[in-house]
Amino acid sequence: MPKFIAEYPSGATPIDPDEMKDLIPNYISTMKELNQLEQANIADAFVWVGRQNFDSLLSVTFLMRLHENMFGQVWKWAGKMRRSNKNMGVPIGHIMNDVGNLLKNTQYWIDNNTFPIDEIAARFHHRLVQVHIFANGNGRHARLMADILLEKNGAQRFSWGSLSSHSSFEVEGIKRSEYILALKKADQGSYFELIKFARS
Repeated sequence: MPKFIAEYPSGATPIDPDEMKDLIPNYISTMKELNQLEQANIADAFVWVGRQNFDSLLSVTFLMRLHENMFGQVWKWAGKMRRSNKNMGVPIGHIMNDVGNLLKNTQYWIDNNTFPIDEIAARFHHRLVQVHIFANGNGRHARLMADILLEKNGAQRFSWGSLSSHSSFEVEGIKRSEYILALKKADQGSYFELIKFARS
């Protein structure tokens, strides 16, 4: 197996050595190859998403199944909660409780029209990223979950900056910088920038 040198863009969660051992393909040697392989797996996940009825969208089971379908061809830990603390995210002992609270809160917001649907999706996305359920892929998973939530509730999916920039989230660039900044604003309780970015 070639030696794999991991290089992470700003705001990314490094994969620790034990997690790296669970890389399924044995030919990956660069981050570019890994990103391409993960993107192909995510494309397959979109097909899976299209076959779902989303009756149980706001459930731990659906969260886990979606992540598994997004990354299961690449990582053995896909669809499983992380087993170590990271540079971001809640302590591992809090994950299940915090995810459960988020799912209940989100259902309440929807049922009671607490916020416009774009804000509900942005709040849901932001908190999923904050909790950081998985060893990696949390941002991509949380973006797709937000899009599915929007679609289920009769709204268009977010464009996530693709209308104003064609750069990738997986490399340093304008799109990633704006996204990270919007998440930091959301950390302070302001979701305007995140919604604006997601619709740009």
